[in-house]
Order: sequence, then C-alpha cells, then structure tokens
Amino acid sequence: MTLRLIQYVGKDGARGVAAGEDDGSARRIEGVTSTYELARAAIAAKRSLADQVAQQGLGEAVDVALALSEGRVLAPIDHPDPAHLHVTGTGLTHLGSAEGRDKMHKAATAGEENLTDSMRMFLMGVKGGKPAEGEVGAQPEWFYKGNGNTLVGPRDPLTSPSFAEDGGEEPEMAGIYIIGDDHKAYRIGFALANEFSDHVTEKQNYLWLAHSKLRVASIGAEILTGELPSHVEGYARIRRGNEIIWEKPFISGEDNMSHTIANLEHHHFKYDLFRQPGEVHVHCFGTATASFADGIQTKDGDVFEIGAKPFVHGLENPLKTDAEKDSKVIQL
Repeated sequence: MTLRLIQYVGKDGARGVAAGEDDGSARRIEGVTSTYELARAAIAAKRSLADQVAQQGLGEAVDVALALSEGRVLAPIDHPDPAHLHVTGTGLTHLGSAEGRDKMHKAATAGEENLTDSMRMFLMGVKGGKPAEGEVGAQPEWFYKGNGNTLVGPRDPLTSPSFAEDGGEEPEMAGIYIIGDDHKAYRIGFALANEFSDHVTEKQNYLWLAHSKLRVASIGAEILTGELPSHVEGYARIRRGNEIIWEKPFISGEDNMSHTIANLEHHHFKYDLFRQPGEVHVHCFGTATASFADGIQTKDGDVFEIGAKPFVHGLENPLKTDAEKDSKVIQL
C-alpha cells in the first residue's frame, strides 16, 4: 500500500489529515491538523512519513469521496503563512511538449540556425536532461507562479484575472517539498496538478511567458508519498454544461520525459533562496497536453477535469473570471 495524505475539514469544522490507501479508504491521523505539521514532525524525529504516521496513530474513518462532494477537502499541502509557500514549475520537459509550444511561437524550422528558442530549450533537455548519477544535467525552463495565495484545492474555482486573454488547463504532476531546519529539501510526495496558464498572452511573445504563468494553480486531493511511477497515464477534459467539449489522454513520469525528476529538483533547489527552513514548495513538472493547442477557447463555467493512475481521486475545477481590480499605485 502507498501512503496518501489528504487534508480535509470535518463536519464539526475542525481540520484534519487523513492517511489514504489504494482502495480509497482513509483514516484520520491522530495529533496533527496539517500535512505541514506532520512533515515537520517527521523531519525533527528523523523518520519517514510512513513511520511518523505509525507513531501518531490512526483514528476514525474518513469518507473522502463524501468530503469532496461537500467541498470539505482542501489542497493537500498549505503553510500557516501563505507567503512561505512557493508555486513554481518547469516547462518543455516532456517528450512531445515542444510541439504545441513551437506551434504557438511561429518560426521557420529549416536548419538549426532557424529553430525557435523553445525548440532549442527542448533539445537541450533531450540531449542532457537525464545525466548519469552524480552528474548535473541541462537546465530546464523555469517559471514562478505565485505563493500560497495562488494555490487552490481539488474542487475550488480557477479564478482568472479580468485582464487575462485566456484561461487554459495544463495537466501535470507536481512535487511537494518542505525545507528542514538543516536547509535541505525534503520531498513529501507528488500530486495531480492543473498548472493553469494564459496561452494567448504567451503566444503573442514568448518573453511574456512570465506574465502568462502568474495565475492560480490547483492540486488534487492527495499527495502520493514515495517515488513517482516511471509511467503515469491519465486524462484531461473540459466539460461545458452536460457536454464534454474536449478530451485527451496525457502521460507523465520519467519514461515520458526529457529530464529526470532529480535533475529538475536540482535546478530548483540549487538556489539558497529556495532552501529557507520551514518553507513549502509546490513544483509543477510540465506537460505535453493542453486544449489550447487544439484550438479550444475556454469560457466561464467550464469545468476542467484531470485524473490519472495511481491517484485515487481526480481534480475538478470550474473556470471563473475575477472582477476587475484597481491596481493604481498610490503615492504616500
């Protein structure tokens, strides 16, 4: 059995963490109210998460499916101070991921001197993204999405700002990490993610990629602890009312990637900035699947649905455009 960590709110309004199993059953972990608290305790005691859960003990059964339907399942990781949670990601990491990006960045493809920057970055990963053990591989594309205020749960709306030109899904895997007092990164596990982005803005100029990524992101109900399977296969779809307007399989895991997970982790956590004690990181590993590449234009009310084995619970988020906000700067 693989340990899965699920944060929820009980019917009494109290927070809890459940230990989920492969068959969908789950039980409350005694003595903790957050994954953050559990992980900090494991690091302090120099235990694995599984051993820490065993030390804490298990309590009452938790009906996760019911809690999801009632909106009581939270994102499986958060931080007491959202400013100390970082949401970041890497792109052009999956075999086939350059195709959609290259279509967006129209350019001649005859001869290496005419390759787009996206294709050059992708080929760097294909050539050097899986280094031998102990060696450092090629740097991936990297981007920042926001802090804990931009992270939403498995049934919450994906809120697009009023000025956005698009709101599109990106189904992928996210690594969940916490930094110990020793300034080392500890991986809690992996979660399903929708790395929501503005592809129309990015299409106009790839130097606007940074703008296109400053959006919310959602992660699924559970953190799968341990190693990510080398082959992950799932689906992404968009539902508009009772109609599925787009659906496509997506794959992840190192068998389908041009980089190893370890190489992507190295190039994120090599920065001292990202190894500050007590901070949490949600790092999205990229995808080769997006509805925008198939000409889909999303609308408010559309529901993004993502699911994949070995995750028990899928990810569903409706699209909602935020009201216009006053961003004028006031002189003090």
